[in-house]
Amino acid sequence: VNGIEIYSMKIDSKVTSRFAHNVITSRAVNRGNVSKEVFFDVELPKTAFITNFSMTIDGVTYPGTIKEKEAARKQYEKAVSRGQTAGLVKASGRKTEKFTVSVNIKAASKVTFELTYEELLKRRFGKYEMFIKVKPKQLVKDFEMEVNIFEPQGITELEAEGTFITNELQNTIKKTFSEKKGHISFKPTLDQQRTCASCSQSALDGDFTVRYDVKRTTPDNLQIVNGYFVHFFAPTNLPKLPKNVVFVMDTSGSMYGRAIEQTKEALLKILDDIKEDDFFNFILFDSDVSTWKETLIKATPENLDEARKFVRNIVASGLTNLHGGLMRGINILNAAHEGNLVPKRSASIIIMLTDGNPNVGVSNIETIETDVKNAIGGRYPLYNLGFGPDVDYGFLERMALENKGLARRIYPDSDAALQLQGFYDEVSNPMLTDVKLNYPENEISDLTMNSFKHFYDGSEIVVAGRFVDSNQNHLAVDVRGEGARDALSYTAQQDAEQTAQAFQEQEYIFGEYIERLWAYLTIEQLLERRIAATGEEKANLTAEALALSLKYKFVTPLTSMVVTKPEENDSEDVIADKPTEGIDIKALMWAQYLKNLLSKPGMCVCAKLLSIVNLTSIKPSFITKSYRQSSQIPVSQPSWYTSVDGDPHFIISVPQKRDAICFNINENPGTVLSLINDPVTGITVNGELIGDKRANSDAKIQNSYFGKLGIANKHLDLKLTVTPEKITVQNGNEKTAFTWLDSVTLQQAGLTLIINRKKNLVLSMGSGASFVVVLHQVWKKHPLHQDFLGLYTLEKDKLSEQTHGLLGQFFHPIDFTILEIHPGSDPKKPDATMVVKNNELVVTRGWQKDYGRDPKHGVDIPCWFVHDNGAGLIDGVHTDYIVSSLF
Repeated sequence: VNGIEIYSMKIDSKVTSRFAHNVITSRAVNRGNVSKEVFFDVELPKTAFITNFSMTIDGVTYPGTIKEKEAARKQYEKAVSRGQTAGLVKASGRKTEKFTVSVNIKAASKVTFELTYEELLKRRFGKYEMFIKVKPKQLVKDFEMEVNIFEPQGITELEAEGTFITNELQNTIKKTFSEKKGHISFKPTLDQQRTCASCSQSALDGDFTVRYDVKRTTPDNLQIVNGYFVHFFAPTNLPKLPKNVVFVMDTSGSMYGRAIEQTKEALLKILDDIKEDDFFNFILFDSDVSTWKETLIKATPENLDEARKFVRNIVASGLTNLHGGLMRGINILNAAHEGNLVPKRSASIIIMLTDGNPNVGVSNIETIETDVKNAIGGRYPLYNLGFGPDVDYGFLERMALENKGLARRIYPDSDAALQLQGFYDEVSNPMLTDVKLNYPENEISDLTMNSFKHFYDGSEIVVAGRFVDSNQNHLAVDVRGEGARDALSYTAQQDAEQTAQAFQEQEYIFGEYIERLWAYLTIEQLLERRIAATGEEKANLTAEALALSLKYKFVTPLTSMVVTKPEENDSEDVIADKPTEGIDIKALMWAQYLKNLLSKPGMCVCAKLLSIVNLTSIKPSFITKSYRQSSQIPVSQPSWYTSVDGDPHFIISVPQKRDAICFNINENPGTVLSLINDPVTGITVNGELIGDKRANSDAKIQNSYFGKLGIANKHLDLKLTVTPEKITVQNGNEKTAFTWLDSVTLQQAGLTLIINRKKNLVLSMGSGASFVVVLHQVWKKHPLHQDFLGLYTLEKDKLSEQTHGLLGQFFHPIDFTILEIHPGSDPKKPDATMVVKNNELVVTRGWQKDYGRDPKHGVDIPCWFVHDNGAGLIDGVHTDYIVSSLF
């Protein structure tokens, strides 16, 4: 491609006792007669840690070095200031992170890239799963994937499948296993890689998945190697425990439409799987809290039928009383235990689903976390499911981890119902409660987590530790748990000689694998505990996880890999960081969600001010006969509140009414408007209007757009100025400038900034709201129009109740009443009296065009139009919101 030939790509995976060591090697040559840029682009599992990277150019190797993130940041910022650097690793999908590096090589030169990563394979639904992304992007003369598995317990089944595998390619997958060894190879020829016989495109594009399981003659497998041990615990053939499950569901207005329909679809399928010995209930929360029943109900056929009717009638409207819903669910579950309504030997769980943030009732997240933790009291786990990009995932994750559960993202795609059902399936078959694996305290140090609230069928518990005496070769473990009929209690034993015997025929153990498995598991759990920790405890957990990350050379959220690349005149430092589930994943979800906002070839995206909030969608757009809008504008509310024609035009969506209010602001170019102003968090957002290149003599009111945005946090002395040409960050007296041609991930105290080249940027300041600014580009030679910006507000609930501004005032609940509908001046558009904010306004019923779903014809969206620049709807008059400058 473009003179660069990838002539070899090899993926080598070695799995020993569930611990996978993966090496991806790619070799390329510049067939051109001038220097060319070569890209190495790999997607790896989110659960993996990168351990090594190097590139070799004409025999000279340039290795990556892993450093503390803070130390690496100085090199990173120095390179950023020269406009050179982009982060190497970015979130790229539900399961993956993308590692990308490029380097210029001379004509006829060769380069070899080598990336190594490791992960502990998890057991789900009775199988271990290893996921490999295959996407060479061109035909590769020597393409080979090889997976070698060694399991001392013995392998019972081995599967390999690829989403891109055709019938012809199926024959190229070679799979064998016997006793303790498994082997998979995939080596398609050049012709087999082609999408068709005469095509030059590669068919290798998709997911390759390996699944296997091991023999289990006993519930335990203990292995001891060089002063470390690992204990795998997965009993089989136990009777299933009855379960008591409370579903706490967000039915606020932001769930309206597809989200609530997919949730209902998943709940109906879950009801089909609930066992007759189980007890359950539904709690719904919007502005208020409602329950299906006042107590937990046994899953009899009659009760399940009644529950299905209840689920089918669920509707979404109102605000988000998350605290009220969760506390009601906990209280009902607690009462069921205290009143002996549920079996003593049963497993209780709470599953909570939300797509937003609490904004009515108790909305302080620290208070919610404390109340929930005190109410649950460690008796059962809480599982939090975050639907879509607008949730505060950190809050959901913290609250779940504090209550022995976990959080999971639900992606707002066509398979969202399957994602919800899939999560339920993982926790639907509890086999044991209160599992404790006790080891001799005087013999073991640095033990990973050894106490577990539930053990679920098809999963596995893994504990690892280090011996005080590295020469110790024997271990006894005391196993305890509560089953459906009686208590589980026994002692398991192992010595190093038994382990050595089991490994005699192993030919491909990679070095010190149990020690690295222990380090991986320890770091993973320290980082998890760190999420909910504060103060000195958090500092200690951070220091411990950092020390291990550096010792074992893992790229974790606390470390970075610095790669020094050779360039023609200088060297260039690039950074590999570990993306997190907070801003990084949110940025990915919004980037996917907003991708249709970006220009398509030959079209002009003509949205002016774009804002998505729980109760407010502002989306003005400018449409001409010769240019049509090609972007699909998403809203967090019902999809029938979208864009309109004309000048900056605000649409306020009121979900409980299933309706909308809209108004225009007409002002001259150069005017700066206050959009958001929060004196508590110190966050302000102002926008400066620009006009067309020349006035339109046929129009009474001239078009205007937002051509400059100023976003600031006064408390942190941070300012961000965004124009269609550049982005400037000012921290105190220091300024850093980027262009829209850069791809940047910048993290410093109080600021996270991600620039997606020529597309959008994601910004988070302090603990306040986050923003997405979208770049809209028009045809450069257009006689009238010019480039402009769009603004999205994320996590607006992190702003205070004192937030104001043309946009900010509508972050608070609003209601209205329509009276006396009567004919207006246009027979197709009736007038009415609207009572809103104690004002009676004459409003007009009209339609605004949404060109998002049908770029050619548009879709009519109904709303009540408030005249005269929103007079009577906005606080004060619109000129009150004119400010002197961006900051």
